[in-house]
Amino acid sequence: MHTHGTDVRDRALALLRTGARNADIARDLGVPVGTVGYWLCRDRARRGTSPGAPDRPCPRCDGRPLDDTAYAYLLGLYLGDGHIVRYSGHRVPSLMITCADAWPGLMGDCHRAMSAVFPHNKVCSVARTGCHNVKVYSRHLPCLFPQHGPGPKHERAIRLETWQQGIVDAYPWPFIRGLVHSDGCRITNWTARTTGGVTKRYEYPRYFFTNRSADIIRLFCDTLDRVGVEWRAGGQRARAAKNISVARRASVALMDAHVGPKY
Repeated sequence: MHTHGTDVRDRALALLRTGARNADIARDLGVPVGTVGYWLCRDRARRGTSPGAPDRPCPRCDGRPLDDTAYAYLLGLYLGDGHIVRYSGHRVPSLMITCADAWPGLMGDCHRAMSAVFPHNKVCSVARTGCHNVKVYSRHLPCLFPQHGPGPKHERAIRLETWQQGIVDAYPWPFIRGLVHSDGCRITNWTARTTGGVTKRYEYPRYFFTNRSADIIRLFCDTLDRVGVEWRAGGQRARAAKNISVARRASVALMDAHVGPKY
């Protein structure tokens, strides 16, 4: 039986902890993929981060301190592009946020927020076509994200619990930033005007937020109201709209100061 030195194993573990894929590590180091998987399982067991390992204390169940700023941002990401799943054969659910490869900075912010909210759980990223799924496993995901339920979010009621609303009220901008980073964008609109026979092109920035859930739209708009951002619903009734626009100069300046474009 061929054995591999501790230096090879240590290099593999260092790569695994960055979220690299088992198959990529096996190919690069010349190690069977099964061996890499075995090293990963042993490392998770030793560090207490295996999907089946007991969780550390929960902020809701045990009163562990919670990074409220990171949580507000992660909550916004979850309501937009996140979901909680329990795979067949896994005893522990996972929170998964899908981040487009076009915005690596956003992906990094998601990873850091997830690590801050779950400081004792391993956060990893799984490559998909054009995107990465940033993931964490924890038995306490339903405690921290009680909006989880069967079916798409827009087909069920989405309400914040009192403790969640308290965090959003205290940290509204991270929540808005998470929502915009998930289902929003900052674009540059333009228009042409003719004055004195001369046509000039004028450009102006604008934010959009689009979501199929009327409840999530309401949460977004209520939080914008709280921080003094003026918004408009795109051609639909205000609270039932699926597309929200922020175009007034002062409001765009506020959004630029606290949110900014995806990067």
